[in-house]
Amino acid sequence: MSGYWRRLGLIGSAAGAAPWAVSHSALPALSSRGDGQWDVYLSTRDGDGRARIARGRLRLEPTPTIEDVETSPVLDLGSLGTFDDRGVTMSAIVSAQGRQYLYYTGWMLGVTVPFYLAAGLAISDDGGATFHRRSQAPLLERNESDPFLTASPFVMIDNGLWRMWYVSGSTWALVNGTPRHSYHIKYAESKDGVHWMRSGLVCLDYASDEEYAFARPYVCYDNGRYRMWYAIRGQRYRIGYAESADGLTWTRLDNERGLSASGSGWDSDMVEYPWLFGHNGREYMLYNGDDYGRSGVGLAVWESAD
Repeated sequence: MSGYWRRLGLIGSAAGAAPWAVSHSALPALSSRGDGQWDVYLSTRDGDGRARIARGRLRLEPTPTIEDVETSPVLDLGSLGTFDDRGVTMSAIVSAQGRQYLYYTGWMLGVTVPFYLAAGLAISDDGGATFHRRSQAPLLERNESDPFLTASPFVMIDNGLWRMWYVSGSTWALVNGTPRHSYHIKYAESKDGVHWMRSGLVCLDYASDEEYAFARPYVCYDNGRYRMWYAIRGQRYRIGYAESADGLTWTRLDNERGLSASGSGWDSDMVEYPWLFGHNGREYMLYNGDDYGRSGVGLAVWESAD
C-alpha cells in the first residue's frame, strides 16, 4: 500500500512536570485505556541527564495532545551499583494474565566506554498503578550471544509465545579517539515474558559502513505479515521500516513506510523512536525529533495513495 506519513506536529511533552523531569520526552509507548484514550509512557531527564519513566495521557480528540503527566515517575533510578542506577528509559509495555509488564533499558556509566546498557523488566499487579522491578539484575544480561550490551526490548505475545526484538551491541570501536558503539536488532523467545531464550539471531543488520546504530523497534502483525519500524543511525537518525513472513527474516523497505528528518523545525535534523497505533481506521505514529526527544513528542498519520 503506497502512501506517505503526514506530519501533524508536536503534541506534548512531560518536560517541566517535576524536578526529575526537566527535559526530554523520548521513546513514547502506549497502553490503551479502552475509551479512546491511552496511557503514554515517556523517558524524561533530570538536571544531571539521568532518565526516568513518566506517564501521561494521550488524547486525539478534539486536538491531539499529551496531558495529565503524573507527578511521580512510573519507574525511578535503580539502587546504587545496579545496572540501572544512572537511568531508565522506556521500551514497551504488555498486558497479560492480569499483569502489566514494562520492558525498559537500564543505564550505567562506564570507564573505558561511556556507558553500559541492559534490558530490564518491571511488573504491575494493580492495573498499572504501581510497578516493581522483577529483579535488581538485568532481564537480559551480557552473555556469549550479547557480549557488549542489550537494550530497547519490544515484546509481543504471538499465539501464546512471547516474542522479543531487541537491540544488541556488536562492537565498541575507537573513532577519532572516542569509543563509538555499534548495535543492531536481535531476537529472543519466552514462555512467560520473564525467562528468555537467545540464539544470537540477527533480524536487522547494517546496510552499509555508514550505519552503526538501531534504536527501539516497534513490531506488529497485520494481514499475514510482520511489520517493524525502527530508528537507524548513519549521519543522523531516521525511521526505517521492514517486513517479514515469520518475524525472523526481514526485508528492509525503508523508503516505503519510513520517515526522514523534515529539514526544518523541531525534527529538522533527526527523527527516531517510532510507536504505531490505530484509531478509527487510521494508522498513527508517535515519534521524537532533534536531540533525542528534547522538544517533545510528534505525531504523524498515514495517508494512503491507493
